[in-house]
Amino acid sequence: MYRILKYRMLKGIVTRHIAPEALGEIESTGKELKTLIRKKFGKSLHIREVDTGSCNACESEIISANNPIYDLQRFGINFVASPRHADALLVTGPVSKNMLLALKKTYDAMPEPKFVITVGDCALDCGVFKGSYYTAGAVAQILPVALHIPGCPPSPSAIIKSLLAFLRQHD
Repeated sequence: MYRILKYRMLKGIVTRHIAPEALGEIESTGKELKTLIRKKFGKSLHIREVDTGSCNACESEIISANNPIYDLQRFGINFVASPRHADALLVTGPVSKNMLLALKKTYDAMPEPKFVITVGDCALDCGVFKGSYYTAGAVAQILPVALHIPGCPPSPSAIIKSLLAFLRQHD
């Protein structure tokens, strides 16, 4: 017990207050997103996420987008374990040479129609990994990317707003 209290005192407060207006914006954006998803897909949007060699910052923000504050699932977005159940493939990081074949196989296993979403600057142009022996290239060099969500890393709100803007364009 002492050890837990000691670490709590050393770390301090690691959470932050969310302003009520920000929560309202999340709610209104999410409701519109849910409406567009139902209209376009007739069900929820199922996403298979693949990390192809990132630093995990983008994954952290994607996880945050699924926490109780943002809760993507209530807006009709579900992350699935199998590419065979996915409508979209969400990719983070530059494509490492070790993940190249796995990424292609994941994409090939998805049913049509399908689209690819990239998250973060590394997926766009390899970011800090550009020119590394480790990378096979950016995602768009390997798969047809329909939506890129910029940032290093993008916030959960940026992810939600980008998905909404994309679905608005393709409505």
